[in-house]
Amino acid sequence: MKRRTLDLIFSIGGVAVAVLVLVLGLVLQNQANFAKDYVHDQLSAQQIFFTPEDKLGPDTQAQCLKDNAGQQLTTGSQAECYANQYIAVHLTETNDGKTYAQTSNEQRTVAAQAKADPTNAALAAQSAELNDKVQTLFRGETLRGLLLTSYGFSIFGERAGQAALVCFLVAAVLFLASIAGFIHAFTTPKDRVVGEHG
Repeated sequence: MKRRTLDLIFSIGGVAVAVLVLVLGLVLQNQANFAKDYVHDQLSAQQIFFTPEDKLGPDTQAQCLKDNAGQQLTTGSQAECYANQYIAVHLTETNDGKTYAQTSNEQRTVAAQAKADPTNAALAAQSAELNDKVQTLFRGETLRGLLLTSYGFSIFGERAGQAALVCFLVAAVLFLASIAGFIHAFTTPKDRVVGEHG
C-alpha cells in the first residue's frame, strides 16, 4: 500500500471520529447547560433565602451558611448546604432527633391510647403535640429531600460539562493529528510504499 493512501485513510478517519466526538461534546454541553438553568430556575421560584449571618443560631454555624448568608438559594451546592446544615439541624430539634417515620409511629401509638381513654386529657394533648411534630417533620424532610434532589441533578449537569470539555479536547487533538496526516500525505512522494525509508 502506498504511504500517501494510508496517510489519507487515517486522516479522513481522524476527521470523522473528531466530528463524532465534537457532536457528543456539544450534546453533553447542552445537557450541562439545561441542568444548570433548570436547577437555577426551579430553586429561584421557591424564593428561599439564607438566614443573615447575625441571625444564625449557635447550632447553625456551618461555613457554607455563613458564606451564603442573606443570599437567595439558586444553585445545587447552596441547596445541599441549606438541606444538610440548616433544615436537617432544625429537624433534629423537633422531636429529640427522631425522624418523621419514628415520630409518626409514636403519634399513632399515643393517638390509639387517647382514643381508648377519651377522658385522659394528658394523652389527648400529647397526641396533638406529636401530630404537630409529625407535620413539621413531614414538611421539613420533604423540602430537604427536594433540595437534595436538585443538588444531585446539578452534579449530573456538572459531570456532563466536564465530559463535554474532555470531548472538545479530544476532538481538537484528533483534528490537529488529521491535519498533520494530510500535510504528511501531500508532502510524501506519490510512489513511496508503506515501510519504505528514504
